[in-house]
Amino acid sequence: MKKVLLGLAAVALVSGCATKEYVNDQVAGVNKRMDGKHAELNGRVDQQGQDISRLDGRLGQQQSAIDGVSRTAQDALSRANAAGKLAEGKFVYEMNISSQIAFKFESSELTDAAKAELDAFAAKLKADNKNVFIEIQGHTDSSGSQAVNMKIGQSRADAVHRYLALNGIPLHRMNSISYGESAPIADNKTRDGRMENRRVTLVVLQ
Repeated sequence: MKKVLLGLAAVALVSGCATKEYVNDQVAGVNKRMDGKHAELNGRVDQQGQDISRLDGRLGQQQSAIDGVSRTAQDALSRANAAGKLAEGKFVYEMNISSQIAFKFESSELTDAAKAELDAFAAKLKADNKNVFIEIQGHTDSSGSQAVNMKIGQSRADAVHRYLALNGIPLHRMNSISYGESAPIADNKTRDGRMENRRVTLVVLQ
């Protein structure tokens, strides 16, 4: 009887050891898998951190590119970015054409002098052969009502838009907008200031 009991005890002991080893193996397997998951998760977090750093860098570069640029050029950049028009989202340059030489008196008909400037502008764009977007802004002085000035600014910007399109600049690469009298660059109280404020601005973005 004692031998039987001793035998049973030995079997139980061996069985208990086997069960413990099995449990330890299972726990080790789970821990290994969890370590792998943690490493994978940490890798993803690190990658996201790098992506955010790169994005911050790009935003910083864009901000540096538009520091010191006119308010209306910055407005144009914001609009073009919002509309998904740009590849890089940066300001390239802007050019003002005085309405005094660009249009015939009290009209939106382009003068020969303005056409010559626009021809040169279009030729430069074609020679550079870059994926650019142009916002054409019409500006006026403060003479007359705001509504009339907005209309004049738009008609003159549209005239430039149309001329460039007829000279090979794709329509989807351009937009025209009127600021009317709202964005002066000189004092409207003087004759020279009013002349300076009457202008069409070409903002080139990439």
